[in-house]
Amino acid sequence: MMEGKGMVKETDMGEKMQRKAMACASKALDLFDVSDCFSLAAYIKKELDKEYGGAWQCVVGSNFGCFFTHKQGTFIYFALEKLNFLVFKGASS
Repeated sequence: MMEGKGMVKETDMGEKMQRKAMACASKALDLFDVSDCFSLAAYIKKELDKEYGGAWQCVVGSNFGCFFTHKQGTFIYFALEKLNFLVFKGASS
């Protein structure tokens, strides 16, 4: 597993949740090809849904833009390998 080799770019998550999100991404990279961003994102979303309840969202790729509303304390944007991971729990606006 590649845990600990990621670089957090922006977050409002607590340390424990950050470690969980990055560990899920690392595990996903062990299970799926780095080019299969859909499967990577789906795996991370489902794992966080199980751990912290539903409404998690995940975007994986090397180049993307986004605009979203999230529940405070559930946002992280980090890089791992050659990919960027945007993970957050959705909130109503």
